[in-house]
Amino acid sequence: MGCGRVGSSLAAALVRIGHEVAVIDRDRTAFLRLGPNFPGRTVVGMGFDRQVLIDAGVDNADAFAAVSSGDNSNIISARVARETFGVERVVARIYDAKRAAVYERLGIPTVATVPWTTDRFLHTLIHDTEPTKWRDPSGNVAVAQLQLHDGWFGKGVGTLESATRTRVAFMIRFGNGVLPTRKTVLQSGDEVWVAAVDGTVAEAFAAAGNPPPEDS
Repeated sequence: MGCGRVGSSLAAALVRIGHEVAVIDRDRTAFLRLGPNFPGRTVVGMGFDRQVLIDAGVDNADAFAAVSSGDNSNIISARVARETFGVERVVARIYDAKRAAVYERLGIPTVATVPWTTDRFLHTLIHDTEPTKWRDPSGNVAVAQLQLHDGWFGKGVGTLESATRTRVAFMIRFGNGVLPTRKTVLQSGDEVWVAAVDGTVAEAFAAAGNPPPEDS
């Protein structure tokens, strides 16, 4: 719910990793941010309106993100999605930090505007734990361990980097640290640690957890 910069970026990221997405906004022109080839559904209306949510497919939704510019709209729509329609994964964007703490106690994860962006929303919606183990002081680069689908074994590191939009920083193989090249072949049991631009970590996790692209 909300098709501003965060909402449109989040929708595009979810589509890239294979999810079906519906976007709600009260301003029809906001959907222009999605681009002409957006394959998802767009619904004009208020995100806390039950019929609007139904039109967007909330009955079959696995997750709901409220990312409009209004705290009240976000928290009301998030509560309706969870309490009325039983959506399990719900997250709301809240500008007021004090109010965010209150809503957290109600069981609805909240995301602050400045320090948290698309990556945090995406990871809250599709994963259970925070994957990032290190960030540089500016917060622009993150290091995390990828969990690879078995289909990646036998593929080159360069293929993985292209698909996940990361750089493999190092690997642990048979208990030893390895600095791989793009030609290094991934093996079962490898621990793969990557460096990624902040905002792309959750998307990288999703890509690594799926089979490699057919043309790789």
